[in-house]
This record gives sequence, structure tokens and C-alpha cells, in this order.
Amino acid sequence: MARSSRRQNQNPLTSRRPELPVGPVDIASGTVELVADRDDPRAVTVHVNGVPSSYVHLDDPTFLAFEYMQQMACLIDALPAGPLSVIHVGAAGCSLARYVAAERPGSRQVALDPDPTLLELVRGWFDLPRAPELRLRAQDGREGLVSLRDSSADVIIRDAFAPDTTPRHLTTLEFLTEVARVLRPGGLYLANIADRAPLTLTRSEVATALQAREHVAGRTETRSPWADLAVVAEPAVLKGRRYGNLVLVALRADEDLAPRDSWLSDVDRPLRVLPVPATRLGRVDLTQLSAAAQALLDPATG
Repeated sequence: MARSSRRQNQNPLTSRRPELPVGPVDIASGTVELVADRDDPRAVTVHVNGVPSSYVHLDDPTFLAFEYMQQMACLIDALPAGPLSVIHVGAAGCSLARYVAAERPGSRQVALDPDPTLLELVRGWFDLPRAPELRLRAQDGREGLVSLRDSSADVIIRDAFAPDTTPRHLTTLEFLTEVARVLRPGGLYLANIADRAPLTLTRSEVATALQAREHVAGRTETRSPWADLAVVAEPAVLKGRRYGNLVLVALRADEDLAPRDSWLSDVDRPLRVLPVPATRLGRVDLTQLSAAAQALLDPATG
């Protein structure tokens, strides 16, 4: 597992040293287990129902071991300086929430997860920031998003699995309508997709994002809500050579934004110099990638 080279902030996020459990612990949705890093006694991988879901360094919240989280951090770092309002759809060990809290002091974050026991445990184990810096809500991600105000978030991160697949209702056109509604102009949506050749899931999620349209005052407009779209991943994953994680990136439209591709092109170099270099597919590439895919929709009702 590649390790992030980010070590700017060496101060612990908190001073408390909680006693961590050994072996599986029961939670509402199954079990959670903290697996110690053999090379670093102050770091653990959080396994939810047997699936590695987060890597947490107890003393350094800026240390991100999962490659896709390093990629997401590059994209978040490219946003204008200052505190952020961030919504996490999926919590686990709150690795990215800890990163944002350390790198963007004063940020306000909400982590949504349907398992109340998991949230209670990770807050105690990792002594997470308290409200209003970080609110943990035992709520389904879709339901939680619907309850949020229009244009209230700078970043929305979807990193939710049950057990190792993203629930479909967090991938659909209707879900993306809520994402676009909650994001501020210029806001950033990041979605973690776990996929393998022939990248069927990725193609479908890209097709869904490309077909999204503005929804204003009860009517659907013809324009896309996105100023820019991309997929970021390691080249081997993009080429379907192995199973891995891809990050879908959508930048909320803003009349003041520069032309398409100019903002995302700024992150190309930081992505290339990560411990495991990553690359970006832009809108033209994505149109080709998803040409034969269908958009994902909520099941018909009524």
C-alpha cells in the first residue's frame, strides 16, 4: 500500500490516547475491526464487515495511505484557500474528515453513515473533532443529503460501500440532482468507484454525470450543472489491468469559472507526483468512455 508523502502537519489532532480494541467489534451493520500497521504502531486500517474502509494514523491526520484518498486530497487542495464546508457520504474512520480538519482549520463538516454504533465507536477511538467542526449523523447518505440546504457545501465526498459495492441509490441521476443542489457554485463532488475491467460501473456513473441537468424551481433545465468533469485513477486501473479505485470528479458550474478543463488541468502535475502517480481523463475522454453506457436511474415508482 502506497503511503502519502504529505507530512506538513506533524502535530497530533488531539492529545488523548484511546485504548483500541483487538479483534472484531459488533456494530449495527455487522462488525468493525482495527488492524494494526506492522510498520507503524500508531496506525490502523479500519475493516468494516471485512472490507478495508479507512487507514487512520492516530498522530498525523494528514497521512493518507489509500491512493484514491491521496488523489482526492490533491483535488481538495486545489480549491481556494480557507475553511470548507464538506459533506461526507460514508464515514468509516473519517480519514478525509481528519485531513480537512488539519489542513483547513475552521472547516465545518458533516459525515453521514447509517450505522450509529460505528459512528459512536470511531469518535471515541480516534477522538474526532466535535461539532460544529465535525458532526456525525447516523443517517443514510441520500436521506441526509436531501435534508441539506441549497448551495450549502463546498465539497461533497461519496465514499460509501455495503459491503464492498456502492449502494445503487447513491449513484443515480436523481442522487446527482441532490448533489448539484447542495453544492455551491464552484463546489466539488468526488465519488469513489471501485471497479475492474471493462470498467462497467465507471462507464455507467460517467454516463449518469454527463446526462445530469440543472433542476431549478421544480423544472429541469437543458444545461449541465457541471463546469467540468473528470475521472482520476492510476493508469493501470484506467486501462483495466487490475481492480482498483477511480475518482469521479464534478465541478459545480459557476459563471465566474474559467473555461472547461482549465481548473482541473492545474491538478495534473500534483497527481503525477503522488507516491503512486495518477492520471486524469477529461470530458472528451469520458464521452468516449461512456458512449455505450446507460445512465443510472432510481427504480420507477407508482
